[in-house]
Amino acid sequence: HVQLVESGGGSVQTGGSLRLSCLASGTLYPIHCTGWFRQSPGKEREGVAHIERGITSYVDSVKGRFTISQDAAKNTLYLQMDSLRLEDSATYICAAKGGSCRSYNYWGQGTQVTVS
Repeated sequence: HVQLVESGGGSVQTGGSLRLSCLASGTLYPIHCTGWFRQSPGKEREGVAHIERGITSYVDSVKGRFTISQDAAKNTLYLQMDSLRLEDSATYICAAKGGSCRSYNYWGQGTQVTVS
């Protein structure tokens, strides 16, 4: 069974940067369809960035500031976050789809990002 563990969250000043990591385990082959989500208290969970078979996409609010990437050899997903804003504060969660890439079946526990 696939398990995802995030790391790299923390507190940062506005305009600063953070790089989040998501280590996947329990897989026989590299995961091809993955993404980052975020959630703040009282708000709906929001899809932030996705990479599926090498194709990336982003929510409008982070486009040009965040970059999603993956290292197949390490089975690790990354989210580079630059020019951070107050509204970026949230719990960031990585997720992965199954082999068919139809829906997200696997979710991490999340890592907290606080911008002040």
